[in-house]
Amino acid sequence: MSLLLANDRLFIAGSRGMAGSAIVRALQRAGYGDLSRGGELLTPARQELDLLDIQAVQRWMAMHKPSVVVLAAATVGGIEANRSRPADFLLDNLKIQTNVIETAWQAGVRRLLFLGSSCIYPKFAAQPIREEELLTGALEPTNEWYAIAKIAGIKLCEALRQQHGFDAISLMPTNLYGPGDNYHPSGSHVLPALIRRFQEAKDHGTSCVYCWGSGSPLREFLHADDLGEACVFALKRWNPDHADAPKNEQGTPLTFLNVGTGHDLTIRDLAEQVAAAVGFSGEIHWDSSKPDGTPKKQLDVSRLSTMGWQARIPLNAGLPQALDDFQKQRQAGTLRS
Repeated sequence: MSLLLANDRLFIAGSRGMAGSAIVRALQRAGYGDLSRGGELLTPARQELDLLDIQAVQRWMAMHKPSVVVLAAATVGGIEANRSRPADFLLDNLKIQTNVIETAWQAGVRRLLFLGSSCIYPKFAAQPIREEELLTGALEPTNEWYAIAKIAGIKLCEALRQQHGFDAISLMPTNLYGPGDNYHPSGSHVLPALIRRFQEAKDHGTSCVYCWGSGSPLREFLHADDLGEACVFALKRWNPDHADAPKNEQGTPLTFLNVGTGHDLTIRDLAEQVAAAVGFSGEIHWDSSKPDGTPKKQLDVSRLSTMGWQARIPLNAGLPQALDDFQKQRQAGTLRS
């Protein structure tokens, strides 16, 4: 029996972002939000609802009365953005999470799904990373502010479930890419940053491209539409209190699960794939004075896989879609500069 109902009013916080918009698409494909069946997808823009304003969130929840909440909103960015704006990454995300999660519980929301990140795990976590690795070691310094906020969100959901029986679950996606990504030259994640760098180098006839770090770190990449499908799957099927639900090594029910492909590649290999995809034929140089970040970050996705979900879009199929999205944003004049 599905834990999502046809007449659920689903609030997707952050619905205009890459992850949030993918979740909206997945819910629509699954038939949710159908007004004729009493359902609705609530997708307010930032201008309509400021998630940093607790009173605004409380008023909005009281007025619209969602039955299910998906929290995909966050202040995000790559290594440089995290390094230069640590207070923003910590304060903004703590406020957004607390405002939405606490208000949802107080408003009587039936289910809540919180999106975390694979950066919650220690820099030198055992690979592939199982959920048990959380809080077992020091974080990667280049994104610790974001990671600490996300850990707090996971623990808030866990605490409300434990103390008040609030049905809050969390998913930890690996590196995302796809339609709606941010291609800012310094504020984006590695894959969209490479797309922009190589495309602009090709356009300008540049003979070489410089990339950050050594190129040796290993990363895993998940298409946003796969994440969307994983979120709908979890909302429909995952009840941590069920006897067959995933448990940790001590036999305690898990309230957060990893989401990824289970496959990684080096940043050097990724850069070469992006260069080939955009048709850049020049040289690639690596600036080892720039940080690499975590040496390897591959998620163990066996828990979600055992439940019956797995990613379906491999990188070689998803990368052309990301390139197409970049071109559309550029033609529309919506790229951040």
